[in-house]
Amino acid sequence: MRGLIKVPRALSPTQERKLVDFLDAKFLDITRNFKKRSDPSSSLQSLPSYLTETHKLLSFILQIPPIDPSTSLRTTFLLRLSGDAMESIPGYKPDVQILSQLLDWLNDLDRGWLAVLRSQTWDPEEGTGRDIIVDTSEDGQSTVRSTPMSQTERTRLRSLLISGTAKLEEWLEKLDTSGETYDILLERLGLQQGFDDLFSNTLAEMGALGGSINVPEGMDGTC
Repeated sequence: MRGLIKVPRALSPTQERKLVDFLDAKFLDITRNFKKRSDPSSSLQSLPSYLTETHKLLSFILQIPPIDPSTSLRTTFLLRLSGDAMESIPGYKPDVQILSQLLDWLNDLDRGWLAVLRSQTWDPEEGTGRDIIVDTSEDGQSTVRSTPMSQTERTRLRSLLISGTAKLEEWLEKLDTSGETYDILLERLGLQQGFDDLFSNTLAEMGALGGSINVPEGMDGTC
């Protein structure tokens, strides 16, 4: 049974403006440092540093209350982060030592999207979504509204995840495996199943056929 949490307070227009300004600045800072990652002045010279910094951003975005009119902000910024990350991660040299941290990051993103798709609030301590206990008025109608993701947003998300897993597969093929294939290496490290099941929760929630990193094709089911 999914955990429950009392309905969070909606953001005021002023809070929303401050939130957007803050997140825009954070994205800009991450983009700048990623682009100059080969420069000693960059704070994101390595993939571990990139994952650490963007994980903070991921957690912050997920805590945006899924209550209208703020619901769309969480979806919009999470789509932005997902797209940026899927483009940026392959920009670093693949290293066996960071695969476990990368898999944890991707799994957190998967759980985050699952919460968004279910219109759940985010529990940062447990790293999972929680169903909202919705207050009702005297006539039995809900006093809050959480607009679900649109079909356009779901289609974009699905495209991001499928193309992203394909890019990650190409990236993993560049690992220094000392003669092994990368999938044998992942199996030996106990990471193969995790990478095979990337975004399986999110894709299953949207009605996709699966989330295997090794099977980007064949996922043309309805969202």
